[in-house]
Amino acid sequence: MGNSPIRTPARVREFYSDSAWIEGRAVDQLHDVAGWAGMRAVAAFPDLHPGRFGPVGGAFLADRIYPQLIGPDIGCGMALFRLDLPRRKLKLDKAARRLQALDESADPETGAASLDGTGAARFGPYGLGTLGGGNHFCEVQVVDALTDPAVASRLGMDVGDLCLLVHSGSRGHGAAVFTGIADTWADGFAPGSAAAEAYVTLHDAAQVWARVNRALIAAQASEALRCDARLICDAPHNHLEQRADGWLHRKGAAAPDRGLAPLAGSRESLSYLMAVPEGPPEALGSVSHGAGRRYDRAAMHGRIRRVKSELEAMRQTRFGGRVICADRDLLIEEAGNAYKDAGAVLRDLEAFGLAQEVAAFAPLITFKTGKGARG
Repeated sequence: MGNSPIRTPARVREFYSDSAWIEGRAVDQLHDVAGWAGMRAVAAFPDLHPGRFGPVGGAFLADRIYPQLIGPDIGCGMALFRLDLPRRKLKLDKAARRLQALDESADPETGAASLDGTGAARFGPYGLGTLGGGNHFCEVQVVDALTDPAVASRLGMDVGDLCLLVHSGSRGHGAAVFTGIADTWADGFAPGSAAAEAYVTLHDAAQVWARVNRALIAAQASEALRCDARLICDAPHNHLEQRADGWLHRKGAAAPDRGLAPLAGSRESLSYLMAVPEGPPEALGSVSHGAGRRYDRAAMHGRIRRVKSELEAMRQTRFGGRVICADRDLLIEEAGNAYKDAGAVLRDLEAFGLAQEVAAFAPLITFKTGKGARG
C-alpha cells in the first residue's frame, strides 16, 4: 500500500450553463475521474455525456498516463475541408451515389506513400480512407452563414461554398493498442515506465495514422465528386498530449488547429467552425468537438420505430439533404434527435470565452456506410 499512487481529488471546472443538457451519470463520472491518482485538473464542456471509462466531452490533466481516458479510438478527430465545387453543380442524388466509393479503402500504394516518414508506417495502409462505424461520418456541407467575415475571408470561405467535414480515427489500430494493454492500466502508468513508454509510442503512431486517414477520406470523397479539397483545420479530440505541467488527456474535447476547430451538429442541425482563443487556463487548451449525445444508442431504439416508413424518412433531412446509411441500427442510433443542440453548445462556449463562431454549415449529404452491416 505504501507504493500506491496518491489520490487527492483534482479541481473540476465546468464550462457550461445551468440550462445545458448534462446527464447526472456524466457528472458522476467526471467527479470520479477527478479522484483518480495523480489527477491535477479536469475541464468539462457543454457536450459532456457518459462514456465507458469516463465522461466524453472533457479534458483531464494528470501526473500519470491513463489509456482508458483516451479509449480505443486513438486520434479520433474532425477535419474540415473546402471544396472547389460550385453549389449549383452539386446534384445531391448523383453525388450520394458517387460517395459510395467511401466504403472502399484507399489504394494501398497511395496509403503507404502517405504514411511514409510519418512514424505511423508500422500500422500499414490497410483501412486508410475509410470511416469506420459509430458516430463517424463524411458530410458534404454548404456554408449557411458567416458570423466572422474577416476570418472567413482569410480562409477563402463565403456563403454558398461547399465544404467537407470528416469525422474518423485510427480504425482498428487504436483499438488493438488499447486492448493489448487492457489488463494493466487500472491505476494508470507512471511516466517514464516501460509500460508508459510503450503506450505513448503506439499512441503517437495511431494518432498520426488517424490524421492521414481523414486526409485520404477527403481525397477519396473529392475524387468521387470530381473536385479538389483544401484543408481548413484538423482537430483531434481523443488523444494524449505531454505538457510541461503533466499529461493532458482529451476525451471528446478538441485541440484547436491553428486557432480553429469544427463543432459538429447532427444530420438534422447546423455545424459550425469556431475560432478558439487562448482561453482561461482552466479549460486546458480544449473545447467541445460536437453537440454531444443526448440519448445513448440503446435508448434510441426505444424512441424510433423500426418500420420502413420511418426509416426511409430518416434518409432525408429537414434541409433537403441526403443520409447514406444502409445499416438500419446505425441509422436509428445516429438520428438527429440522439444529439444535443449544437447551437446551444456553441453559445455556452462563447459565454465562457472559449470560442467564437466563424461560420455555420448546413448538411447536404451525410455518408456513414453503404453497407447494411447489422441489419
